[in-house]
Amino acid sequence: MRKLMWFTIGFGAACGICAWLWEIGWLAWIAGGVAALSGCLMIPGRRVPAFRRISALLLGAAAGLLWFQGYSSYYLSHANALDGQIVEVTACCSDYGYATEYGTAVDTVVYLEGNVYLTRLYFNGEISFEPGDYIRGTFRFQVTTPGGAENATHHQGKGIFLLGFQSDDAQLAKGEELPWYLYPAVLRRQLISIINDCFPEDAASFARALLLGERSGISYETNTSFKITGIMHIIAVSGLHVSILFGFVHTICFRRRVPTAILGIFSLILFAAAAGFTPSVTRACIMQILMLIAMLFDREYDAPTELAFSALAMMLVNPLVITSVSFQLSVGCMAGIFVFHEKIHSWITAKLGCGKDQRFVRIKRWFSGSVSVTLSAMTLTTPLVAHYFGTVSLTGVLTNLLTLWAVNFIFYGIILVCIAGSVLPAAGALLAHLVTWLIRYVLIVAGVLSKFPLAAVYTRSIYIVFWLIFIYVLMAVFLFSRNRRTGMLICCGVIGLCFALAASWIEPLTDGCRMTVLDVGQGQSIILQSEGKTYLVDCGGSYDEDAADAAAETLMSQGIFRLDGIILTHYDRDHSGGLPYLLTRIPADALLMPDASDEKGIGAQLASMIDGSVIYVSDTLALTYGDTELTVFGPAVTNSGNESSLAVLFQAEKCDILITGDRSEFGERMLMRQTGLPRLEVLVAGHHGAKSSTSMELLEVTKPAIVAISVGENYYGHPSQELLARLAAYGCLVYRTDYDGNLIFRR
Repeated sequence: MRKLMWFTIGFGAACGICAWLWEIGWLAWIAGGVAALSGCLMIPGRRVPAFRRISALLLGAAAGLLWFQGYSSYYLSHANALDGQIVEVTACCSDYGYATEYGTAVDTVVYLEGNVYLTRLYFNGEISFEPGDYIRGTFRFQVTTPGGAENATHHQGKGIFLLGFQSDDAQLAKGEELPWYLYPAVLRRQLISIINDCFPEDAASFARALLLGERSGISYETNTSFKITGIMHIIAVSGLHVSILFGFVHTICFRRRVPTAILGIFSLILFAAAAGFTPSVTRACIMQILMLIAMLFDREYDAPTELAFSALAMMLVNPLVITSVSFQLSVGCMAGIFVFHEKIHSWITAKLGCGKDQRFVRIKRWFSGSVSVTLSAMTLTTPLVAHYFGTVSLTGVLTNLLTLWAVNFIFYGIILVCIAGSVLPAAGALLAHLVTWLIRYVLIVAGVLSKFPLAAVYTRSIYIVFWLIFIYVLMAVFLFSRNRRTGMLICCGVIGLCFALAASWIEPLTDGCRMTVLDVGQGQSIILQSEGKTYLVDCGGSYDEDAADAAAETLMSQGIFRLDGIILTHYDRDHSGGLPYLLTRIPADALLMPDASDEKGIGAQLASMIDGSVIYVSDTLALTYGDTELTVFGPAVTNSGNESSLAVLFQAEKCDILITGDRSEFGERMLMRQTGLPRLEVLVAGHHGAKSSTSMELLEVTKPAIVAISVGENYYGHPSQELLARLAAYGCLVYRTDYDGNLIFRR
């Protein structure tokens, strides 16, 4: 049976390679060659088990290559043909609509050339959609897979291969009868309504996320604390929730085999449907259902084989599920438990003396079981979390130990609240009141532990990346070594972490001055450092929370947990949107903002959050410390957004850097009249490279050697060809965050 596991590994590897490279020439010939090699290895494999495994792996790879090619050619080709096209279609809503920043979105089913495609449609206004509604309208379509006119998106891993953006008026028609397969969406909405009615606001968002994976109400602070403390899996419906649900069903069926299997299979399918058939919950439900079937017919159950079967089944339905982060984490978590749990559990048990010393034996067994499961799951998921989220939690084991026991009771409690609340709302509210205290306990534990300076480390520091690689090299040596000394492994890991942290914190201090232009997409966030002081200029980007994370994690990676000051050039969201989130993680001694029109009240909001001084700059303000001079120039005018931008001149160690915010040529001329600008080493292009900024006059006066452009994917044409031509004519070196990532300039 384990041959299926090796076959699936090969199949998944082939799908991953195809999804990454997308178009591989001579794919059929490559698959044929791999299959032939697999056949050749079957002969010696009769005597050597290793050859049998390699043969199964290669056979799976050949099957994966062919399956991906067929899936792409005969199924995805019809969707790909719509990329960039404006087409009139009829779609059936598969869920309720939800609000977006610019209007409404809804998941639908679209029929093309006899095939069914899950499609997410975006509308310009606020429209109410319900499952079973029909939409007829004209949309501009974008494929979510590689090979399209735009970059691939995460939707492909969920089976959503088309995004449609409203191009013209759309007609909405209510369905006459709701199809049976859409009832889980209605059930999901009803459960959310009961939770909202029964739980207080601070607990309702957690309850929705825990039961249904509905995370839209989770605050940035809670989300961050869960990420830092390594318990994000609690609010991402996965195998943990499925196992808790199975335990609930097993209990109410009095541990009887047949009732448990019948009710369990029904409950698991319904739960997966209500959770939206996300990859992680689908994988877990398939495995649990296979276990129930084996139990029902009194058959042997091999967990690694069933993991392989569930992953293979999901990849057959959608080979691109291999790109889903939740799928990778879910499979990696289970694989880590299967491979390492027994060994870690045995080692901890031996150290605690669970078999000899009968004192506190239950507590010791609970402790060894919890820690061993957490550590074994982290062995394969930590690199994935570090890659996708840039975070390595150092408190994950402790946080899981303190909270997972409570999560079991909370999950049971939420189910009971939903049952009671549907019949008698008062009873549901009473139960919810009791469950809320456990929810608050989990939130408090995560919040407190996340505030520790070293609760997590971040891969924004290259030294932490090296340390993580070092740890896994050590683990490989440890596993293949005959003389395994666990204490030596732990000591080497801790010493390596200390060196990595020391290097991360000391390196910025060795520079006379340093400017980091963060890659925040279409926005701006710049860190200025010299002589032990750190100032942040702006914090905004394509996504507010991502911009805040980029700034906070870069700072904390350097051992900076408090800023000397924040300078906000102006109140546009792509410069200010991340600051409210950043201030929940990194406080500042001072906040400098333009004394100008602020219609949305962003300045007042930030001023209420700062625990230092607030300065509204209307004229030139000079901040001098040591040999560094930081000059902030007031707005050119006070009633115009872009021209109200503060300009910042940073001078230290024979390095002069100028930041002009979003000022246009007019604002730049006003600045040059206001002061005599020096010759610059670095100029940050104004307004993300707009043609109306960074004028030839400014270039001639400042003669910058380097121009940095903070820009991301946008519809404004930034950076403009006119600006790039000016910079090329002037001979400046040009660096762009959308091409080069974070830009670091040091002296």
